[in-house]
Amino acid sequence: MRRPNYRSRFDMRPFPEAPYLGGGISMRRRVLSVLRPRPTWRYALCAIAVFYLLYCTLFSLPLFARPLPMYSGPYPVGSIDVESAVSPPRVVDTARFKGSHKNAFELQTVLFTLYYPATHGNSWHKNHHWISRPISVTAKGYAKFAHISNWLTNAIFTGALRIVVGGIKIPAKVDTPLAELAPAVASHPDTSQDEELQNVASIERYGHPIVVFSHGMASSRTDYTHYAGELASRGFIVAMIEHRDGSCPGSIIMRHGEPNKPRLMFKVSEIESEAGESLGADEFNQAQLNFREAEIEGVVRVLRQINSGEGGTIFEQNPRKEGRELDQWAGRLNVDEMIMAGHSFGATGALQALKGGPTKKRPFVGAIILDPGKQSGRLNSDVSVPLLVVHSNSWSSKYSVFYGRAHFDVVRNLVEENNKRGNPSWFMTSLGTSHPSVTDAPILEPTLLSWTTGAKINVHEGLRQYVHLSEDFLWFLKNNEKRNLLAEKAEFPEYDAGKGFGIWQPGQGDDEKETGQWADWRRYWQVHASPDDGI
Repeated sequence: MRRPNYRSRFDMRPFPEAPYLGGGISMRRRVLSVLRPRPTWRYALCAIAVFYLLYCTLFSLPLFARPLPMYSGPYPVGSIDVESAVSPPRVVDTARFKGSHKNAFELQTVLFTLYYPATHGNSWHKNHHWISRPISVTAKGYAKFAHISNWLTNAIFTGALRIVVGGIKIPAKVDTPLAELAPAVASHPDTSQDEELQNVASIERYGHPIVVFSHGMASSRTDYTHYAGELASRGFIVAMIEHRDGSCPGSIIMRHGEPNKPRLMFKVSEIESEAGESLGADEFNQAQLNFREAEIEGVVRVLRQINSGEGGTIFEQNPRKEGRELDQWAGRLNVDEMIMAGHSFGATGALQALKGGPTKKRPFVGAIILDPGKQSGRLNSDVSVPLLVVHSNSWSSKYSVFYGRAHFDVVRNLVEENNKRGNPSWFMTSLGTSHPSVTDAPILEPTLLSWTTGAKINVHEGLRQYVHLSEDFLWFLKNNEKRNLLAEKAEFPEYDAGKGFGIWQPGQGDDEKETGQWADWRRYWQVHASPDDGI
């Protein structure tokens, strides 16, 4: 009996037969047709995507962000996470959370990362992640900032952060010894030997200069790692604080013998006074600034303990389990002449930390103020030390009313009055930059940040300008010498958009061969206030 032909009009086949893909094409031929290169834009796009995914997987790179670059100074950079308990916990302000009535501003620990010049060699620890673990805590905080926090959006934010920047590592080596500076300087080909050796001699005599840095709103201690690392690679020690005042998206409070406590950002609508009354915006800002001041004092206390030989105790009590070599830091820190610094809300807090100073709790002999806040409370003008105040281009170009006056005028007046009191101070605008330019964000996502913020300067050049200017200010504080841009007069009492970034061309300034990298400084800067020539 002849086998029936199952190929009918509908070309149906019994299940047990070999797979049928239609048109008589076998599975093998179909796969080959998919893999065979075809000159179409869709095929090219898919091939590039697959190759990129494989490349990122093989080399442990983030999918959509660039890795943070290495630092350019003569020293390797180390980092240590330090969390130190405040015993007993200190109630800085009596404001409380609604519902639970738990104190919103109780200081339990201080958390900061030390960036410092380190020895050569490998670390026993893995490099720190740029986004602290667990990622979900930070993600929930960002969702709260966006006013869309719920289980679904929190999960989406967590997944997005993990994909975009979850694999980013900070290039500083973790928990390596503090460097001996002279050999590193002598072997580095790109350093000015005379100035660097003079800097080393000063460090050997007085100890490493310390910069205490306060982050801005919706930020954390890891948002400014490249700025901190660049300063550390030039011999400075930078203590990057993580604030628990409601401004950090998410942070984990760790104390020995107690469960870890996540602290998310919180806003004024979530808290009330001890009497159950609502707080105004200024009251809330002041409570946050007071809490930040207490955290700053806590960091100073820990640094003094390390310098006095208690580094081993700090390590043993550190729940982050880092700082094994801190006992070798004894007597090597300049804890009596620290420098305060901050960005945005952190700049407002840095100014507050100068009030009535310098003091033993706040021994700051100068401050670097970057984009002082426009919505973070009044700016403290009770200042008795030199200031370097820097506006990004976006901060100066956008007119903002600040307690009845133009914000730009308030800042300029603060600097001018400080100069009149005999404290050399500067106020200037970094051309072509935007508010996040001093953070790591533009380095990680240069195209996206330039598009969303309007920054025109190359992201690496913008940050380099901030670093070199900060280094010159720190040099001035130690040697009383105004070099490079700090030696220029204030040519722009007001921000001049007509002479912004890209207007001034090379060759219009001084001879770069004679005056160095700042010869054409007008390409990148407008100086609005500077010390009198006699100072």
